[in-house]
Amino acid sequence: MAIYRIRHLTRYRYQEPVTVCHNMAHLIPRDSPRHTWTQIDLDISPAPSRATRNDYFGNRLTVFSIEEPHRELQVVSRCMVDLAPPRTVSLFPTSPWEMVRQSLADQPRGEVLAASEFRFRSPHVEWNSDIQEWAAISFTPQRPLAEVVLDLSHRIHTQFKFVGGATTVATEVSEVFTEKVGVCQDFAHLAVACMRSMGLAARYVSGYLVTVPPPGKPRLIGADASHAWVSVYVPELGWMDVDPTNHIWPLDKHITVAWGRDFSDVSPLRGVILGGGKHEVIVAVDVIPLDGPDDSTAPPIHN
Repeated sequence: MAIYRIRHLTRYRYQEPVTVCHNMAHLIPRDSPRHTWTQIDLDISPAPSRATRNDYFGNRLTVFSIEEPHRELQVVSRCMVDLAPPRTVSLFPTSPWEMVRQSLADQPRGEVLAASEFRFRSPHVEWNSDIQEWAAISFTPQRPLAEVVLDLSHRIHTQFKFVGGATTVATEVSEVFTEKVGVCQDFAHLAVACMRSMGLAARYVSGYLVTVPPPGKPRLIGADASHAWVSVYVPELGWMDVDPTNHIWPLDKHITVAWGRDFSDVSPLRGVILGGGKHEVIVAVDVIPLDGPDDSTAPPIHN
């Protein structure tokens, strides 16, 4: 069992006072078969009125409001996560993808019914005929679904280039497909769009990726970031995760925070404000092994 400390800071600074803000945050990692969180602290300044509950997808959602003038909003989540040892991944024969598609389309029940909700278009997952035709290359007749998922991940990883800052949260899948550049969020949305365009169930997963500095280099505070990958419903395996950005199985380095139809369901922090004018935002994430240096309280930026 590996134990990690996670610190996720978001700071907004406003040119003009904000008189009221209402926000939703997905910053508390959900329990999963691979990990459980043992400590959690969500520090919000100025102090708000708030409540935490499960959202529709079972993610931990914190809703908070601040009804006093402020020029800065700071949200810091700290938690301790126990991550189970990686399981062995085996692509034993799974059902052909056509059979899975049919089972999702036919009056599904139980687990299949729950999975079928992830077959449709959503705010950030739209597709056109070009995307569907490109996806279809991986969907050869009677091919086992697990092989399809792996092949699609490989094609995204090799045919698209990761370019930080090349896109925004508003960038559409069709633009990512045309330009062939993006970030992890874009590649996750593209993979989900490809799977759904073929009638299969796929969900967007938000979380953290444990990063390791190069040999001999110090670990930089605030150098980590939120990450995104994909989970596909495979009857024999349940939900099968794959990270198309890195073309790896999410095993011992991926920590799930939330999942949903797309980014709009699991945004780490979103809300509405009254006032504020222009603003700047700073985000810093640290994912640190428990036996690493205790810098969980160190400021990631200088005031």
